[in-house]
Amino acid sequence: MTPGGDLPRRGRLTVYLGAAPGVGKTYAMLDEAHRRLSRGTDVVVGLVEDHGRLATAALLEGLEVLPRRTVEHRGTELTELDVDAVLARAPQVVMVDELAHTNVPGSTHPKRWQDVHDLLAAGIDVVTTVNVQHLESLNDDVEAITGVRQRETVPDHVVRDADQIQLVDLAPEALRRRLAHGNVYRADQVDASLTRYFRVGNLTALRELALLWLADRVDDALTTYRRDHRIESPWPARERVVVAVTGGPEGDTLLRRGARIAQRAAGSELQAVHVLATDGLPSAPPARIAEQRALVESLGGTFHTVVGEDVPTAVVDFARGVNATMIVVGVSRRSRWREAVRESNGTEIARLAGLIDVHLVSHEKARAGRRHPRRSPLSRSRVLAGWSAALLGPVLLTVLLSALRDVVGLPTELMLFLALTVLVALIGGLWPAIVSAVVGFLLLNWFFTLPTGRLTVAEPENALALGVFVLVAAGVASVVDLAARRTTEAFRARAEASALAAISRSVLSGEDTAGALVARLRETFTLEAVSLLTRTERGWDVLAADGVDPARDPAAAQAVLVVDDDRVLALTGRVLPASDRRVLEAFASQVGIVLEQERLREQAEQARVLGQADATRTALLAAVSHDLRTPLATIRASVDGLTSTELDLDDADRAALVGTLEESTARLERLIDNLLDLSRLQTGSVRPVLRATSLDEIVPFAVEGYAPGAVVLDVPDDLPLVHTDPGLLERVVANLVSNAVRHAKAGSAVVVGSAVVGDDIVLRVVDDGPGVPDAAKEHLFAAFQRLGDTSGTGLGLGLAVADGLATAVGAELSVEDTPGGGLTMLVTVPLAEPAA
Repeated sequence: MTPGGDLPRRGRLTVYLGAAPGVGKTYAMLDEAHRRLSRGTDVVVGLVEDHGRLATAALLEGLEVLPRRTVEHRGTELTELDVDAVLARAPQVVMVDELAHTNVPGSTHPKRWQDVHDLLAAGIDVVTTVNVQHLESLNDDVEAITGVRQRETVPDHVVRDADQIQLVDLAPEALRRRLAHGNVYRADQVDASLTRYFRVGNLTALRELALLWLADRVDDALTTYRRDHRIESPWPARERVVVAVTGGPEGDTLLRRGARIAQRAAGSELQAVHVLATDGLPSAPPARIAEQRALVESLGGTFHTVVGEDVPTAVVDFARGVNATMIVVGVSRRSRWREAVRESNGTEIARLAGLIDVHLVSHEKARAGRRHPRRSPLSRSRVLAGWSAALLGPVLLTVLLSALRDVVGLPTELMLFLALTVLVALIGGLWPAIVSAVVGFLLLNWFFTLPTGRLTVAEPENALALGVFVLVAAGVASVVDLAARRTTEAFRARAEASALAAISRSVLSGEDTAGALVARLRETFTLEAVSLLTRTERGWDVLAADGVDPARDPAAAQAVLVVDDDRVLALTGRVLPASDRRVLEAFASQVGIVLEQERLREQAEQARVLGQADATRTALLAAVSHDLRTPLATIRASVDGLTSTELDLDDADRAALVGTLEESTARLERLIDNLLDLSRLQTGSVRPVLRATSLDEIVPFAVEGYAPGAVVLDVPDDLPLVHTDPGLLERVVANLVSNAVRHAKAGSAVVVGSAVVGDDIVLRVVDDGPGVPDAAKEHLFAAFQRLGDTSGTGLGLGLAVADGLATAVGAELSVEDTPGGGLTMLVTVPLAEPAA
């Protein structure tokens, strides 16, 4: 952790991507090292392969080159990047060549890119190199082009996630000249290389692969930048052609025209979009849509289906979402008189497109005309009731007013028919109200406007009144229809706001997990299944999923939402409206926040565990330090006696001192070995090595060093073997004996006995001290407990360490009272399995 509690800075990765071997990527990397060194940056060379190229080797002069790690493999000494040496040196920047290299067996990591990952995690910037043929996703393509299968590869995401990628390119002819001049390979390899791998066609194809792969990476970075900065207007960085298809017969023409436009520029994309309209227009036959999907895929494009209340708006929203540069749309099949009433979809798309070019394509069905029935936003029951009122209401009102002809006049009759039309509009919407107004107009004209019995109006004032009546009725009906649509939109917006508010509250409170959000997304949008996928070296893994048969690959989903560079949400089920994109993107954003929170919580938990382990390790060192002082003091006294010039020692005295020195040194060595093993066990860096062993190899060493008579051993020689780690079990017994000796009565001995009980051997460490009350026994093996210990020495870790080590080696530690007073510690160790 850095001061202030911030997470450690992660190093930046710079990759020099070579289009082919010999283009000069290592030379460019070392040239960059000199530039950084001249600016005062602390730069070292971790590993560089010059392959005997003099120009490359010359650039190493003036740079600090760290020694390599030597590894022996099958009798041959090989050298690898020394990660530990780089970490110990801790430079600002390290140069590491050949990122895709496979390490010698026995190394910490199998691949060099994993070593680079460790350096980046330590906050060291890394500059490295890799050729395009070593990228995992291009392996099959490279083999098809060159006929050579690359055995050393690196996952694409390692290079794709680099902070900076520099393409090192060279024209095929220039590279072949370099090869012929001996600047790449030895002279005996030149002819074979020129006629095989380094053919002009091979180099051209590899060069194009590198450019296209890098273009995709740049495009991803551009998309991320536009999303992070909420830039909705398209940036024409790459030609993207969106073809709007309706499923009609003109779709094939539009798709082929769009494909020809996309082929004019290398790297262009073709995308077809079909809008499922909610405005009542008849949808295209599914078979026809399937045919057009197959056609666009055969043309190298992708097919997308969205739902939209307004087709032109949905098309333009989709085009902006994919950063399209052109929309291809067909000339409307509407007749001219219908276009005079309402502009065509192509015209509306051109008006809404803004900076996106719109290409209008004519076809055989243009202006042929088609029906456009319009569906009311009201419910079916209300529409039926409205039509009934529109047809029957004017008739019934006419009968009623005919009976009251002498009582009411034309103004009153007009107002009543207008009220009826408003009522019909409130019930059934626009078209029933229009029909009611027309029928009412005819009935008023025939029955109540002079001259009656004819569809004529004698008074101009009456004609004006009838005309106003029709206009008012149509206006009121339109307002009711619009209000119904706005009400539907308001309910939708309220539902979206409620869903987003609920998500935000749960995320901010830390209640939701990624799995819970995935389940909520499926429930909110009534989908069949939703899965959260993460990119791995093998493909895609499922982090969380909900529903029936969730997608395990983005290609199997009907819609994909990008959470970040390595994670996506795959949606399966019904087709979602285009207007849901903002809510779906909000869901994806919240999932990203939840994943980041989980990552931070994991880091915090790791930091807590490491801090706890560090505190325990520190206390443990202090607790066992007294075990080290005794042999050290004995060794010091023996050495002083042997080297003293004032003492006249005979051979017997010298032999006694040497024997004492050897005995204390051996004891000290065992203590240090056990201490190091225990420290590594606390950090999880070492595991107990369980094997069949005899207690004779363990117990005597655990009890040595005590005064004669202080400890009595009662361990038979014929006990069967136990399955344990000898060093760690020795430490368990030593801690128990030390605790027993400290609490035993003065002059009494601690007894260490053993017996076979079933499939175990039980070691008993018996003392006659004050014992421990029953209420305190449950805390006996807790750390930093000094029950009944008034000596003031030690930190109360002996029994806690013994209990932890016993569990690690598969033993069990328990306690019982000693008959007559005192405490008995029981160590139950499993017997070794008999040999097969």
